[in-house]
Amino acid sequence: QVQLVESGGGLVQPGGSLRLSCAASGFTLETYTIGWFRQAPGKEREGVSCISSSDESLYFVNSVKGRFTISRDNAKNTVYLQMNSLKPEDTAVYYCAAGEPTTYCTGSPYGMDYWGKGTLVTVSS
Repeated sequence: QVQLVESGGGLVQPGGSLRLSCAASGFTLETYTIGWFRQAPGKEREGVSCISSSDESLYFVNSVKGRFTISRDNAKNTVYLQMNSLKPEDTAVYYCAAGEPTTYCTGSPYGMDYWGKGTLVTVSS
């Protein structure tokens, strides 16, 4: 059974850090393009970051550039989103998604075939 499971969300103060994990089962993440998306209350889903199957292409939405990084641990079949210097406007449910290797890393959900159920990140003092 193909499954993506996010973890690592929680409540953090402004300026703090969190590391989100996206663990896959039923398929090998290494060969897929992986994206992180978020949806805040009352707002549309937004592409946050993406790493291509070859790891050659990375994407970050402007609002997180310099604060978030994305990486893979192929041995653990997991992709991480390291979030530093968190701001209240980063509060959202964060989802990871996987697409075929031909999926472009643009922050668009187009081509993303598998989705996790999300993990909630709340940035508040």
